[in-house]
Amino acid sequence: MDKLRIDKWLWAARFYKTRSLAVEEINKGRVRVNDQEAKPAREIKVGDTVALRQGPVIRTLVVRGISSQRGSAPVAQQLYEETEESLRLKALAAEQRRLGQDPASSQEQGRPTKRDRRDIEKAQDRAWNSRWSASSD
Repeated sequence: MDKLRIDKWLWAARFYKTRSLAVEEINKGRVRVNDQEAKPAREIKVGDTVALRQGPVIRTLVVRGISSQRGSAPVAQQLYEETEESLRLKALAAEQRRLGQDPASSQEQGRPTKRDRRDIEKAQDRAWNSRWSASSD
């Protein structure tokens, strides 16, 4: 076997859990073969360059093997070789995620927490008591 559909290869190389997920990503334009947009039926061969976007990271791979069967992870890793630049960008993205802020800490709007709600209620009670008095002047 010297050629295989790109969707089958991506599934066999364990980039996507199912072939239908691979087809969806290809149709969204997130997969390129030899710097050309791919279609699910596009055939690839050994030596082709595949660029695929997974989240914020663009991975660039060189096809080293063809297999229509999905194997274990070590077997699947023998089907491709990731370029040095792709590995560097992946490590940089991982470092940025590690050093980034927790999304919940930057949230300024939305539902108040239990502590926030209690603080709001205390502030309202204080404002109510200071504003009105039961005494008649």
